[in-house]
Amino acid sequence: MFIRCAFLTLLVSAILLGAAGSRAQGPGAAAGPQIGVPPAQGRPAPPRPQQYSVSDGGTTETLESIAIPPKAGAPFTLTLQTEWVKTLYDGGTITLVNQRKIARDVNGRIYQERWYIVPKTGKMKSQMTTIQISDPNAHTHYNCFMLEEPKICVLGSFAPTTNAVYNHEGPPAGPLPNDMGNSIHDELGKQLTSGVETVGYRISTTYNPGVFGNDMNLTVSKEFWYSPQLGINLISKRSDPRFGVQTFTVTNLILAEPDPKLFELPEGYKVEDRRATTQPEDE
Repeated sequence: MFIRCAFLTLLVSAILLGAAGSRAQGPGAAAGPQIGVPPAQGRPAPPRPQQYSVSDGGTTETLESIAIPPKAGAPFTLTLQTEWVKTLYDGGTITLVNQRKIARDVNGRIYQERWYIVPKTGKMKSQMTTIQISDPNAHTHYNCFMLEEPKICVLGSFAPTTNAVYNHEGPPAGPLPNDMGNSIHDELGKQLTSGVETVGYRISTTYNPGVFGNDMNLTVSKEFWYSPQLGINLISKRSDPRFGVQTFTVTNLILAEPDPKLFELPEGYKVEDRRATTQPEDE
């Protein structure tokens, strides 16, 4: 009888203590640890897994512009208009454009701006990404990145000298080596382009099946109007079934010494020297 009464007393005490604990936590409080709240002591919560957005496939393309040799004694300033038309499988086209400033002084130094190519009919505005300054006498080439932080100009080596000759004619006319195909050259005569005499050429190169994984003949044609006075193409048009039609047109051509400030590094930029230890030899 005594044992049964003692047991009942302990049971009632436990019930009363539990009710008091619930009242101390307030209405609606949950007994025990809450879900999502780590305990004050014990093992830490596991780290959240890293997540990445990925996509299979896709391509990266780079548009090659006109070549500017470091020719001395033929200064100019110009604007280069670029248009790139790519034909889609459904018959539509994508047209991308930009324009950029190029200059060369009497000593052969070259100033070039690089701008994003943007949709021709879109609302996106192009931005200048890079300023490039090349010096054939000091053998230096600067890339100053306009949209990056910190503001730096990367210094590299520039091998061509003022005696360098740039060949625009491509592969010689006739059969290509290793039975790759055939090249045909046509002269288009002479004409004035931006007030300068130019000589026109058309080069059509047909590649046999299998050269690029192609299952039929593939023809790449290039038409350009070359200025012997300046050593550059004032009009250049390349048609390639793989990449579309790329057209480069020189406008606003000024045959005079450019502003010398163009060849100064942008204000506030630091130089990061990435040249090799050996310097190129004069040609």
